[in-house]
Amino acid sequence: MTTPRDVNAAAWFAAASVAAAPLLSLRGTVLVGLAACAADLVLLVCSGLRTDRGAYSDWVSVATTAGLAVFLNRLLHRRDMRLRSVTGIAAAVQRAVLPQPPSRIGSLRIAARYEAAQSDAQLGGDLYAVHDTPYGVRCLIGDVRGKGLSAVETVTVVLGAFREGAYREPTLIGLAESIERTLLREAAQREELDRLEVFTTALLAEFSRPGDQLRLVNRGHPAPLFLWKGTVRQVEPSQHALPLGLAPLGADTVPLDTVHFPEGASLLLYTDGVTEARDVRGRFYDPADRLTGQCHRSQDDLLATVVADVHQHIGDQVTDDMALLVLTRHGPSGTEPRSAAPCPAPF
Repeated sequence: MTTPRDVNAAAWFAAASVAAAPLLSLRGTVLVGLAACAADLVLLVCSGLRTDRGAYSDWVSVATTAGLAVFLNRLLHRRDMRLRSVTGIAAAVQRAVLPQPPSRIGSLRIAARYEAAQSDAQLGGDLYAVHDTPYGVRCLIGDVRGKGLSAVETVTVVLGAFREGAYREPTLIGLAESIERTLLREAAQREELDRLEVFTTALLAEFSRPGDQLRLVNRGHPAPLFLWKGTVRQVEPSQHALPLGLAPLGADTVPLDTVHFPEGASLLLYTDGVTEARDVRGRFYDPADRLTGQCHRSQDDLLATVVADVHQHIGDQVTDDMALLVLTRHGPSGTEPRSAAPCPAPF
């Protein structure tokens, strides 16, 4: 009202309606549009331009823009509803394909974390599973080759084979071979060029019950971390082996490694989204080095620390999925371990 009469503010009133469309509800957008039309009309009256047809054409433009803003608001609302529906379906598929493992099995306490490379994605090519079997608590963590729906398809095949074989195969090596046979059958049904692309790096672990023995079979997967009394070390395989699904390329003997796993010890398993994360200088992330000397109050705190540290290391430029699984042995009754790391509240 204080600007010169030759200054036209219609564009600002129109901009208010357009800005309200993606930010406010339908009611809010309508109110902003009505307020813009009313304010522009008041200025026309106060400026003595009631007989100026050009000024009224500007008011019509403001009113038309307000109507278009309401239409845009409804269009964005419908797209948002569809996106929420798709996201909900994806979350349901994730829970069905990759269910959260139980928090406790006997003397083992378990926690898992999955971080997709794309913020809108719910599931990728990483996988994990934990089952209580007659042969002990068996767990699997792996990373299938590829991305997208084809990777998810292979994930379901691997998890199904592990779920079935974990209760049937008496040895961990036999379980790995059972999953391998399933992957080879799956590869045989694909085109010739895709057959050698159906493979999975995997780490299988078996916790004896009763006892304090941990058995591992590593098929081309990053070595897990053994955490005990504030120390961190990688459990490298005694002999490297090909990933699951690549048996036709070699006939090397797959070793079974046994590790002493006392009360209070933790085993941290992860996929290569952690170990292959690189900073701006191209340096790989080293979880053993970064976790040495740290103290964590709980398993969830440990997983959150690793994920946050990876994001900080790479500057939030995530290019691969991350799956993490941690298992801690407690006393027979589930009491806190006596030999845990010296934390105020050890997990």
